[in-house]
Amino acid sequence: MAANYNDLPDNLPVPQDDGAAAHLQGTSLPSVSLQATNQTVVDLSSLKGTVVVYCYPRTGEPGKPLPPRWDDIPGARGCTPQSCAFRDRFANFPANTHIFGSSTQDTPYQKELADRLHLPYLLLSDDHLELTRALRLPTFDVEGMTLVKRLTMIIRKGVIVKVFYPVFPPNQNASDVLAWLKANPT
Repeated sequence: MAANYNDLPDNLPVPQDDGAAAHLQGTSLPSVSLQATNQTVVDLSSLKGTVVVYCYPRTGEPGKPLPPRWDDIPGARGCTPQSCAFRDRFANFPANTHIFGSSTQDTPYQKELADRLHLPYLLLSDDHLELTRALRLPTFDVEGMTLVKRLTMIIRKGVIVKVFYPVFPPNQNASDVLAWLKANPT
């Protein structure tokens, strides 16, 4: 049976804060060029305004199974619901806010997701792990893949000012980010 990526199964293990993202708040972003789903290259460190980057492990492929025991990995499941939540709340973000999703999947893989879900924002590929390594983002390995643990960064003037980690449930993350932005305007 094909997995339903739109819904979160009951009884998913809740990820615990392992401290792996504690160093990020206050960190300046390095200049790293990431391929976007619109065939442009984005350097997050050079963007003006508020930048929201939600990092997710990987999205499932329609008609293909998830990695074995995927739902048993705390925080792994929920990339599609998280992406859809940012899509559905996109119009509620302040006008000067750039929103990006990012994973270690390659751009063609991400483009399929962006098109299928009609995402109004870009997905960024860190398939060479440049940003992941430069920022020492928390990762885990499964089936020979290095994946970023789910987290969201808010960046202003090239500096990470807020980190949501761990993110759970993922479909609530966009609302949490919006609430933080409302309470902390530029």
